[in-house]
Amino acid sequence: MDDVAIIGVGLHPFGRFPGKSAVEMGADAIRLALADAGVEWRDIQVAFGGSYEVDNPDSVVTYLGPTGIPFTNVYNGCATGASSLDMAAKMVSFGAYDLALAVGMDKHPARAFSADSVEYALPAWYGETGHFLTTKYFGMKINRYLHDHDISQETLARVGAKNFRNGSLNPNAFRRQPLTEEQILESRVLNYPLRQFMFCAPDEGAAAVVLCRADQAHRYTSTPVHLRSTVVRTRQLGAFEVHGTWATLPVVDGPTVQASRAAFELAGIGPDEVDVIQLQDTEAGAEVIHMAETGFCAHGEQEQLVAEGATEIGGRLPVNTDGGLMANGEPVGASGLRQIHELTQQLRGRAGERQVPGGPKVGFAQLYGAPGTSGVTIVSL
Repeated sequence: MDDVAIIGVGLHPFGRFPGKSAVEMGADAIRLALADAGVEWRDIQVAFGGSYEVDNPDSVVTYLGPTGIPFTNVYNGCATGASSLDMAAKMVSFGAYDLALAVGMDKHPARAFSADSVEYALPAWYGETGHFLTTKYFGMKINRYLHDHDISQETLARVGAKNFRNGSLNPNAFRRQPLTEEQILESRVLNYPLRQFMFCAPDEGAAAVVLCRADQAHRYTSTPVHLRSTVVRTRQLGAFEVHGTWATLPVVDGPTVQASRAAFELAGIGPDEVDVIQLQDTEAGAEVIHMAETGFCAHGEQEQLVAEGATEIGGRLPVNTDGGLMANGEPVGASGLRQIHELTQQLRGRAGERQVPGGPKVGFAQLYGAPGTSGVTIVSL
């Protein structure tokens, strides 16, 4: 997909903004992305808007101007941002449009999400007995993973401390207070072995990306970022997922593995060529597991990599340089595009205090969403 380029990105800060709607935040993010790209709203030919809470993200045109463009609303769990970007990119790649926009926006109430298991094609008893809880699912999954691969709970705390430390360098982050490994390990247990300060939180925010044909990118910017691949995959029979009441034995690879392999193949590169990484860290254990599922290390190597600082901003595998979900929180519709915003800033050398040294050239973003969908994007200069 070298025929598509990112020419503009915009981000409304993540956090809590009383009195401001998600759609207003989306409009702000779009204006920033348009200004970054050097284009006007009237130049955009097609748009995709993602949200969990907003059932009509296309209403953002009220603030920008009703130009009559096709505007499709998207929801695909935590992979909503990746899905919006994927569809916008394919519209450009297929030659249907020259300039496209993907935007994500959400405004979640505090605390956890709630849902009825029946609405997700699951029996009522699954929810009534407490199984339809993502925190429980993530706890069970990482507990088994730590046991199978001889990884300590201290690694989870190190991941959390790293992400909160990176978030303290990010003016757009929700949580900007660094936490020590000790503070994280001393916080209350929510779903063993995961503790309070190992989880992200639902919050508010918006992000937008402007795409164009790669052969036209230099009309708009001197620093286009090329979209090498964007892939979305769903679970296969036998994958262990929160939205499944059973799994075959042996358990098969989840959608993150399949999406990552396909994205690398499409991009024509391998994990060893990536300079900066964004992974879904719904909680610290997810980042640990996804490091291996995406191909950046073998299962069990995370303990040493994290301990030696490989995933720090100055390490050889910098992960979640903006603080990830743990520091930014997760407004679902915007989360994946926030990752693309960070990668674009990193590749352009505009990430400020959290800039990866050495001039990164290739970025990788991965999002995992229940009931079992993963989106992977690879970008490069």
